[in-house]
Amino acid sequence: MAWASWVLVGLLMLAGLAGTVLPVIPGHLLIFLGAAANKWLNPEQSMSWGGLILMLLLLVLAYVVDFLSGALGAKLFGGSKWAFWGVLLGGLVGLFFGLPGLIIGPLAGAFVFEVLFAKKRFTAATKSTVGTAVGTTVGLGARLLIGVGMVVWFVADVFYL
Repeated sequence: MAWASWVLVGLLMLAGLAGTVLPVIPGHLLIFLGAAANKWLNPEQSMSWGGLILMLLLLVLAYVVDFLSGALGAKLFGGSKWAFWGVLLGGLVGLFFGLPGLIIGPLAGAFVFEVLFAKKRFTAATKSTVGTAVGTTVGLGARLLIGVGMVVWFVADVFYL
């Protein structure tokens, strides 16, 4: 039974790592569920409760980074509050259109909100949209680092601490 639990945990962790960069897979949640499954299925060799709480905090951090990265990128590139809200609304609408929607939604939202509500010209609105793309890309890198950190913390906590 112990080997089966380790296989399950390993598969959840690997799928979770893939999900940190693939938007349709809830990567960080799968990594956390792998750690929790290990704690439940294999209590004699599992994470400490403190380690599991740290994993939960990293899970929340990953979702915060994911939610705000594009909007903060738009803001840093001169976007108005409208660009911020356009990114958030575009991202929510994009969820219903799969991978293309998750990429195009925040970009289109920033651009449309800058033109329609902030009354910016094409060039200024485009700059905000580029900021959204930069922020989203930086956020993707940060989410990947958080996911790798979660897996490394799991291995360290279980086998070395």
